[in-house]
Amino acid sequence: MVLTWATPVFSNALMLLMDRMNFIPGESSIWTFKPYEINQGSSNYWLYGEDARSYYHFAYIPNAPYRSISKSNQCAGFDKRDVRTWCIP
Repeated sequence: MVLTWATPVFSNALMLLMDRMNFIPGESSIWTFKPYEINQGSSNYWLYGEDARSYYHFAYIPNAPYRSISKSNQCAGFDKRDVRTWCIP
């Protein structure tokens, strides 16, 4: 029970159940992925998220549904909330 509240697993499970558009990036897990910006429209899918190693951006592209970048990136002017500042890894 403590693990459920100490990790994002509970909120991630709810997010996945409530909206079928939601998913957890393949490099992350339901235990570690933390959305930090959610779409405020009719669907509540994540726009930006993170785990211990990477940041993620939901890309809306079927064959490449998200982008990821290492937290240790060297992008000039990097902003985790603006994918336009993410340099190519």
